[in-house]
Amino acid sequence: MQPARALRDTGIRSVVLMDGQIDHTTGLLMLREGKPLEIYCTDMVREDMTTGNPLFNILGHYCGVNWHRIPIEADNRFEVIGGTGLEFTAVALKSKAPPYSPHRDNPHEGDNIGMVIRATRTGQSLFYAPGLGEIEPRLVPYMEKADCVMVDGPFWTDDEMVDMGISRKRARDVGHLPQSGPGGMMEVLAPLRASRKVLIHINNTNPILNEDSSQRVELARRGIEIAFDGMDIEL
Repeated sequence: MQPARALRDTGIRSVVLMDGQIDHTTGLLMLREGKPLEIYCTDMVREDMTTGNPLFNILGHYCGVNWHRIPIEADNRFEVIGGTGLEFTAVALKSKAPPYSPHRDNPHEGDNIGMVIRATRTGQSLFYAPGLGEIEPRLVPYMEKADCVMVDGPFWTDDEMVDMGISRKRARDVGHLPQSGPGGMMEVLAPLRASRKVLIHINNTNPILNEDSSQRVELARRGIEIAFDGMDIEL
């Protein structure tokens, strides 16, 4: 984060946003002192970040933002500043825009994306999708070809928050696929050839956060990992 090459320097060369959700974007404020941020996102996310959640406008009064449009047309590959040896391909996902989005109840293509990140030297790839609310048929080939899959895993059951009295909404109501049950993420991951299958974006209600839980044991039995701070992925 701070390689100390210059005053108020940072080792972060670019930021690639999968969506405009508050828990995926507020970290930008921690980078506000320094050079303009090179931020990659879709048209829809840029709209949200200048209206309902106007972080780009706020950052304009500090470091500034250099916006780079992420193409969501089929198999449109691109590179990012600082991502030497990596090739990116965005895949539009069917999920909801953030609660503060002007079109929260009117989904648009580009509100949420997944990303195929390919190492050009080895040819290996990672499929990354922190907001994967539905496994559409067109997503399956990307997941099947990936050597590593990192996908959305907030809830163990669909009615987890309802049962705990935290919310009246189920996992699928808020755009997330539960891990257990018919059609759940464990079932989706089972046939994939990826050598690493990693759950990310874990909600604090999820019992898998308890390392001694039966749910955690079940994931380990299936070869599914849980992301942690400092995890390295090599392709």
